[in-house]
Amino acid sequence: MRRDEEILAVVSALEPGEVVSYGDVAATAGWPGRARLVGRILATTQREVPWWRVVTSVGRLVPGGEAEQRRLLVAEGVKVAGDRVRSAPAGRFSRPRRTRL
Repeated sequence: MRRDEEILAVVSALEPGEVVSYGDVAATAGWPGRARLVGRILATTQREVPWWRVVTSVGRLVPGGEAEQRRLLVAEGVKVAGDRVRSAPAGRFSRPRRTRL
């Protein structure tokens, strides 16, 4: 299905340390408002894609897969506390660096 391929292409293009939300993926793929669809596709695809770089809009990890997702994200420099992403080198959860004067 074309829609699935567009969504998987967006996820495949995510760089190490880049963390985005399901909604971000949907919007970038041209399917705004279809965050749940992104989750379904990632849960059922047979393709190897960096699924661990996609979380909820508040940074929550995948239910049932938190330990593996946390391990993969931390290995890429992402800060995870409990079941949520707190900051990432790139993407929705990146924090702008403050400049000291």
